[in-house]
Amino acid sequence: MKTLDQSYYCGASTTQIIYETIGVYFDRICGQYPDKDALVVRHQDVRWTYRELQQKVDELAVGLLALGIEPGDRVGIWGPNSYEWVMVQLATAKIGAIMVCINPAYRLYELEFALNKVECKVVVTAEKFKTSDYLGMLNTLAPELADSKPGALQAEKLPHLRTVIRMGAGETAGMLNFGAVCGLGGEKDGDQLRALEGLLKPDDAINIQFTSGTTGNPKGATLTHCNILNNGYLAGEAMRLTEADRLCIPVPLYHCFGMVLAVLACVSHGSAMVFPGEAFDPLETLQTVEAEGCTALHGVPTMFITELDHPRFGEFDLSSLRTGIMAGAPCPVEIMKRVISQMHMEDILIGYGQTEVSPLNHMTLPNDSLERRTETVGRAVPWVEIKVIDDANRVVPIGEKGEICTRGYSVMREYWNDPERTAETIDEAGWLHSGDLATMDKEGYVRIVGRIKDMIIRGGENIYPREVEEFLYQHPAISEVQVFGIPHEKMGEEVCAWVQLNEGQSMTEDELKAFCKDQITHFKIPRHVRFVTEYPMTVTGKIQKFVMRDQMVAALKE
Repeated sequence: MKTLDQSYYCGASTTQIIYETIGVYFDRICGQYPDKDALVVRHQDVRWTYRELQQKVDELAVGLLALGIEPGDRVGIWGPNSYEWVMVQLATAKIGAIMVCINPAYRLYELEFALNKVECKVVVTAEKFKTSDYLGMLNTLAPELADSKPGALQAEKLPHLRTVIRMGAGETAGMLNFGAVCGLGGEKDGDQLRALEGLLKPDDAINIQFTSGTTGNPKGATLTHCNILNNGYLAGEAMRLTEADRLCIPVPLYHCFGMVLAVLACVSHGSAMVFPGEAFDPLETLQTVEAEGCTALHGVPTMFITELDHPRFGEFDLSSLRTGIMAGAPCPVEIMKRVISQMHMEDILIGYGQTEVSPLNHMTLPNDSLERRTETVGRAVPWVEIKVIDDANRVVPIGEKGEICTRGYSVMREYWNDPERTAETIDEAGWLHSGDLATMDKEGYVRIVGRIKDMIIRGGENIYPREVEEFLYQHPAISEVQVFGIPHEKMGEEVCAWVQLNEGQSMTEDELKAFCKDQITHFKIPRHVRFVTEYPMTVTGKIQKFVMRDQMVAALKE
């Protein structure tokens, strides 16, 4: 291979881009592998072949059409991993509705913003999960549900929402039951579904993923059929998936990791999707790999660490494993060695990217060295261009630090209804600016060395300090707040807040955490709080978060 002299690399491939809609491609796969396992959801006792999954998806699709859902309408999905989640993903793609992924940990403040930001017409919701009472929260935001005819909601706080579809066997006032919706469609709706097959286009928006903002509320990264189908397909190609593979999926579906690198990677290859439970549990994951003979396993480094360190780890036969993707945070060398030797995952890949690029723009490959799989994030994935630039947007020489930028099929269309922030992220030449600092070597391998935006990564979850700060500013006792991340051995980072109070006000750490509880997602709530009267600053008045971080780390060691 020719070595590079500047930090620009384009991923090469002999495989063509798939220029089709997800629905068309899914139907072809179902025709090829009708009797192969498609979906196994152990906690719901579901085991469907591709033929059965296709039938279920079509029933939901015609049911949604019968409710008046049209191409381009936004359909929210809120809940943990489930067979319903997968059905909604594929059914909305078939009818051209835009599925909006809502974090299962969202509380009232975040839920209201998300539903209104993208003007969701429908939300499909679980009953509850852990400490989240989804039906209760929806009734709190829309008390009108109690007296509303299902499908005809008129709510003051959620003015665009018309229909709430609840999962589970029960019935709730003002809501439709998921199973009932699957039985709604008639012959006319079936005809409409078949007609839509030729009308929908690969470049149509099909998914909105909320990404936390550096300057306030989350942004809705808007992704197309072409974006996510190809990213999932090419990730599957890198793992060498076939119809004989079975992927264990403990990662959440509301992330691109779950719905693209797992669901679409499997669907595009006729592989089996195997879900151990509603959310990650190390024991359930280990039990599932053995019981289902899984050949692949996904996770963030924290997940693999807790699996390896589980007291019952040695009881399980994991010899069926060979591959999978580890992403979300850097992987320590020792952990990678243990995953390869003790979990038999010799072909495990490291992935890097962001939601806005659907989500992978870099990946290692099975024949890459251990060093490359731990010290780099690999090279650009097929058909994607990568460059590393300086402050003047010039490509830097090999080995020099700069911002990593991406151009290609995987770059999102836009941030939903936010042209200003879209223009800040995607430049006139089509390059998406990541905010991450990186270096590139002569063969195109990239090392991530820092973040321009002061993002916190806790257990694979991206947390932007500004979003937490703006929420805390709503408390009348708080005058000033600075949020930053501090290192944590298991989670990677934890959230820390330095808080200045208004004169005459008092507050304890527990009171601040109680203010956050049930309002913002649990992993955004500061783990450590310090009340201060001033912040370290430069001579020009800029607050120095790195000084605060160092001081906090030192104090916690005492």
